[in-house]
Amino acid sequence: MIKRNISNNLIGLASQVPVVTVIGPRQSGKTTLVKNSFPEYNYVNLEDPVNRMLATEDYRGFFETYKEPVIIDEVQRVPELLSAIQVMVDEDREKNGRFILTGSHQPSLQRGIAQSLAGRTSILTLLPLSMNELAQEGRLEDLSTDQLLLKGFMPELYRAGTREPAIYYRDYLNTYVEKDLREMLEIKNLDRFLRFLTLLAGRVGQVVNLSAMSGEVGVSSTTLSQWLSVLEASYIVYKLKPYFSNIAKQQIKSPKIYFTEIGLASYLLGIETENQMNRDPLRGNLFENLIVSEVLKSRFNQNLNPNIYYMRTAKGVEVDLIVKKEEKLYPFEIKTSMTPNKSFSRHLLSFASAEKNAIKPRIIYTGQSYPQLNGVEYVYYKDLGNYLND
Repeated sequence: MIKRNISNNLIGLASQVPVVTVIGPRQSGKTTLVKNSFPEYNYVNLEDPVNRMLATEDYRGFFETYKEPVIIDEVQRVPELLSAIQVMVDEDREKNGRFILTGSHQPSLQRGIAQSLAGRTSILTLLPLSMNELAQEGRLEDLSTDQLLLKGFMPELYRAGTREPAIYYRDYLNTYVEKDLREMLEIKNLDRFLRFLTLLAGRVGQVVNLSAMSGEVGVSSTTLSQWLSVLEASYIVYKLKPYFSNIAKQQIKSPKIYFTEIGLASYLLGIETENQMNRDPLRGNLFENLIVSEVLKSRFNQNLNPNIYYMRTAKGVEVDLIVKKEEKLYPFEIKTSMTPNKSFSRHLLSFASAEKNAIKPRIIYTGQSYPQLNGVEYVYYKDLGNYLND
């Protein structure tokens, strides 16, 4: 089993608050994380129809059967249970670590937490495995760039004897559509939704124009906006917002779209082999997606708000990724090249000279690390985890 970097924060929070809620996409490892972090706790999964019926119809009997401290898995299946937890917590506010909840981040769960558990729970977000977690287990170095882009980071794919990535992501997509989408949306034409999702995969790292896409999908831009919100809420995609810079007034103000699981994006694009990946014209976009998602995982694993952005001006000045930490700005340029090039640093240096809080401009690429070259630092992408905490 691969140790998750978020586990220490999870255990620490349980000693500080009555309820800890772990949210994230399906199959990102939430159940394994909480069960291994709290092996002495009782456990119940609300995907089980019997457990769900008991929780819905007789919550007192439910908590007699599953006494605290207890892990309640897939709590979004019975969001009304959160009100009962609120009552129990309020009877003894001094007692911490009573309930560990997990759930896919759906609107019903979000509303339930806001209404019932405000001030009573801390929320952690768990995304799929990170390169740093694989490196700590000695399982990263042997994986090529194309293997990582194709395989992705779902924990199941790193278990012995598991399915091939293409089969796994086909099944994953079917599960997501059948369980999550049917609960959150009434989609009359599923083929159009899948068409939209595939088009998004072809636009990773790009600003998405929903009005233009509506014609390709055959539904209104309003419907596409609703679908995109659901994809974001269920952690299938992440919207990287623009940073408003001093460098120019005319800036692109729309977010860029990335997938939280790069393997799913590759599957949707029909990429099935490493050779195919190596030749695919979107390889650079997928690599950029990999790096952005790695930074996002690092922030979430530290229980921090993402605070990550990009910048692009109408005149073509672009910074792929900006991480804001304690009012400092850390700009990154992301390249699949193995060879440094002076042109890579041009936009980073423009940004750094215009922003007084910008420090340590870096090129993340597939070549050797160099502490200082052409005014910036070059970082081998598999070492990225070593640079995200400085």
